[in-house]
Amino acid sequence: MNLTYEKCGDYLIPNIIPNPEPEGELRKFGLMWKHYLKEYKSGIYQGMVLSGKLKEHLLMVQEQAESQFDALVEQMTEREGVMEQLKEENQMLWVQKMNNIRARAEEIIRTKRLYS
Repeated sequence: MNLTYEKCGDYLIPNIIPNPEPEGELRKFGLMWKHYLKEYKSGIYQGMVLSGKLKEHLLMVQEQAESQFDALVEQMTEREGVMEQLKEENQMLWVQKMNNIRARAEEIIRTKRLYS
């Protein structure tokens, strides 16, 4: 962050210009982590906001969480035998099992992220 000052009467007022934020869209896991930091770790959250590192951090956490989520879903579907054949035979059962697997994987990621 580059600080410059502007004279206003007898006072020097800082011109605070934030660094450009990294490109990328915050999705589910990034937004969940942002909410957690804001609610429960406000000092860390405010420090990241002021240093301009919040979005970069959130995008990194989001990328890690999404890759872990995808790996968990894949492992669980293989272990539980939820394959395309089941989808063709009984679509509603396949949807039910996949929703259950995705919910469990999301809970594992959320719990692991919060308590590690």
